[in-house]
Order: sequence, then structure tokens, then C-alpha cells
Amino acid sequence: MKSKALFKTLCAVLIGASLLGTAWSGASAQSAPARKYKIFLSLSYSGNNWMSETSNMIQALAKTPPYDKMVDLKVVISGTDPQAQIAAYESMIDAKADGIISFPISPTALNRTVKRGCEKGVKFFMYDSTVTEPCAYNVSYISAGFGENTAQALVNELGGHGKIFMNRGVPGTSVDKRHADGARHVFAQYPGIQVVSEYYGYWDDRVSQKETAKALAAHPDVDGIWSELGEAGVLRAVADRKGRMVPITGENMNGFRLGFLNKDYVQRGFKGVSSGSPPATAGYAFKLMMEVLTGKRDLKPTNIEYPLPWAAADQIKLCNGKTIADGCNVFAAGLVPDGFSTEIYNPTTLPEVSLDAVLTGKPTPGATIQPLPAAIKQAADEPGINCSSCKAAPDEYRLTVVKVSAKP
Repeated sequence: MKSKALFKTLCAVLIGASLLGTAWSGASAQSAPARKYKIFLSLSYSGNNWMSETSNMIQALAKTPPYDKMVDLKVVISGTDPQAQIAAYESMIDAKADGIISFPISPTALNRTVKRGCEKGVKFFMYDSTVTEPCAYNVSYISAGFGENTAQALVNELGGHGKIFMNRGVPGTSVDKRHADGARHVFAQYPGIQVVSEYYGYWDDRVSQKETAKALAAHPDVDGIWSELGEAGVLRAVADRKGRMVPITGENMNGFRLGFLNKDYVQRGFKGVSSGSPPATAGYAFKLMMEVLTGKRDLKPTNIEYPLPWAAADQIKLCNGKTIADGCNVFAAGLVPDGFSTEIYNPTTLPEVSLDAVLTGKPTPGATIQPLPAAIKQAADEPGINCSSCKAAPDEYRLTVVKVSAKP
């Protein structure tokens, strides 16, 4: 009888231990001893709100329970020189990093160092921008078709005819290349579309405003503008001219989205769509990395596609103060800078994120890390973007959001 009782007691203890071991959040998980993971955040270009937002988001998540007891995070900014980011990676590898989450400045220049790190056991998670080294995880929205969809939206608005500007991002990055390639694929189908000025706004609203103003001085009869991040500055340059405004397709800067709510702008002819790079990609990549490192997720290095945000002019909805709810997608003027990128939150993948967290890098009070959905979306192979020895799909630049309404 004693042996049976002892057996039952041992079974109960083992079952209890198993339940404690599999718990993800709550008091039991937070009180359990946790290994410290040495994580580095490697930024390259850092001269805009978007980069600050992604950095703050990752720092806030690293301070959110239970990560606050598990993560030793260091942030390194190396600038736009690939050699400087290579040197930063080398130092992180030598420091025995467990994981490196990074916005890579080049899809190819960093490959050799990334491969060396992988061979040392380092997990590389790239967000938004990508590399072609197959041992890295690329988490990006760029294969979702920003370039071609926004280009088609602009062509539709112009009826297939008109003079346009292209405001590009940071040269040499996979993001800028993929966006521009997709846009050109569409524009090339319309002989009536003329790209009369192409310039680099460096994903910065101030630089974009200056470069757009110069282009407007040279081409005052422009009919529309296709823009990467920096479009809030593009809008300011266009609005500063008296009289007629033109359609602009851009990303998700707060000042740009507020333009669609400006009655004066709309009366003067401002139209367009807001799409583009979500800072939320960084938070999603960081949580994926932590689930892989902690054994919560069995995921081999791969290319993962984050959804393409899309908001037409009539889909812009003002948030109530700092609260992100009910599908709102823009904040009141003065609450954030014009150049603030608004796509920071996802109720399914990033419920821990708040506006204050993204502005300050401090965790959201009361938040705990929630597990990600099990399913991920595989990104298509994009030669020179997320793979090297691969072939692009025949419909690489297929339209995923916009339908063609203008005849070539």
C-alpha cells in the first residue's frame, strides 16, 4: 500500500513539473529560473523615425516579462558603410552572441560574416531589409509587393498617362532595390507614363521634402509622385505650392496619412494610398528569434513574409489619443512627429506594443509576452534580395492588392 501511495505521489510530482515546464507566461513561468540570452540589435542606417521606432520596440519587448529576466540586449549603430556593419557583426560574434537581430545595409556584402556567425551558433534574424546568405532568417514585407502595387495605384489614378517623380530610399539596400524594381515593372507597361525625376530621399521626410522641392522647381507640371518612406516630406513640398496638388502614393508616415483628412488638400486634388514598411516587422522578428532560441518554436532559417499594410484615402481613421484600437491608423498632429511611421501594432502578433513603448523604449505597463501564432507565411524567392542561387517566380511582380483599371 505504501509503495502504491508513493507511486501516485511521484506521478503527481512529475505531472506538476511537466506543466510548470511548459507554461509560457504567468507567475509560474516568470518565477522559474531563466537563462540569460546575449542579444545584439545591429542597426545600419539610423537617420529617421522608423529606425528609432524599431529600436525602441525591440528594447521595450526585451524589458517585458518574461523577457526582462531572459535577455541581455545591446544596441549598436554602424551607419551606412557595409564595412562598419561587418565589423560590428564580427565583434558581436566574438562576444559570443546568442542572437543578432539586424537591419542589414546590404543583401550581399554581409554574407561571409553572417555565415561565420551561423557556424559559431549565432542566430541571425534580419528585419525589413534582407540578406541572401541562406543561414539567416529574413523577416520582411518587401516580397509582398509594395513597389508594384503602389505604382499601379498611381497609374490607375492618372489613367495611364502623366509625368511622375520617384522618391527612393537608401541606395544599396534590398528594400530600395525591390521597391524600385517592382514600380518600374509597372511603369514600363505604360508608354504614357514618364519618370521625369528620380532621386533619393533616404527614407527621411526632411531630405525627401528638399529633394522633391528641387524636382518641382524643374518640373512644375508633374502629374503624380511615387514615393518610398519620406512621403510626409513629399506631401509638404507639394502642399507648399499654391493651387493644384497631385496624387501621391507613399508609405505610412503620420503626416502623410493626416493629409488625407485635410479638407483643403483634398479639395486641391490630393489623392493616393498609404502602404509601406511597418516598424512592427522588427517586433515580430524579435519575438520569433526568442521563440527559436528558447525552444518554443522549431524553425529552420527561412524567408518569412510580413503582410503589406494598405490604406486607401477613405480608410484613414484617427486614433483616440494614444489608444490604438478599432482599426485606427493615424495619430493626431502634435502627438507624434510627421515622420513617425504608424504601423507599429498588431493585436495578434504584437499585443504588447503601445505608442509610448515605441516612443520611449519602455515596456507597456502590465504587458507580458504572448506567444506568436504557430503559422508563418513563407516569402517567395527573390534573387538578389533574399536568395542568390534561386529563380524568381514567373509572376514575381504580380499585383496582390490593386486591380488594373488603366489600359496600357
